Amino acid sequence: MDSIKDLEWRYAVKKFNSEKILPQEKIERLKQAFNLTATSYGLQPITLAVIHNKGLQNKLVEHSYGQQQVAQASHVLVICIQNDINEAYINKYFEQVKKVRGTSQDILDPFKNALMADFSKKEVHEIEQWSKNQAYLALGNLLTICALEKIDSCPMEGFVPSVYDDILNLKKNGLTSVLVLPVGYRADDDVFSEFKKVRKNLEESIIEIN
Repeated sequence: MDSIKDLEWRYAVKKFNSEKILPQEKIERLKQAFNLTATSYGLQPITLAVIHNKGLQNKLVEHSYGQQQVAQASHVLVICIQNDINEAYINKYFEQVKKVRGTSQDILDPFKNALMADFSKKEVHEIEQWSKNQAYLALGNLLTICALEKIDSCPMEGFVPSVYDDILNLKKNGLTSVLVLPVGYRADDDVFSEFKKVRKNLEESIIEIN
């Protein structure tokens, strides 16, 4: 496996083959990769909504600035953030740490209390921005896994989150949509698949510090 060649193969698909559906094993791999994404403090203030419903996908096109990839894709992944990082949410995280690792409460409490104190001082918009940063980490991870798994994708910021939230009933789960990632297989006639990547020369984007 040549990971660099896989990344060169990847591009933002402009037209999916709507007849080709990703096998469930590929979707499961993407779900696992999402869940394994590194997040600040390990708090995972992100949730992935996986859409595989052509009727719903067609409905979402209007609220995605007409981007047809949402309808054409095998599946549409919507990365969401948690609306409220409160004491209950942080407590739940530390209960999971204790369950998985068997860490004693005496060791966990100082870190837990420090996090609670820190988040209690943050404004709502600060927590929202922090959570969005974690969503972008997840998107980058998913794009890389898609390339390695030969899954085509098209990352999107161009959609109306409030309408997505209503249609997908995200609000009842305390979530807000942030990013959209249609996935599937590129259409044979997507001319963009043949375009060379346009990137800076390495000398322009890398600084070597010895």
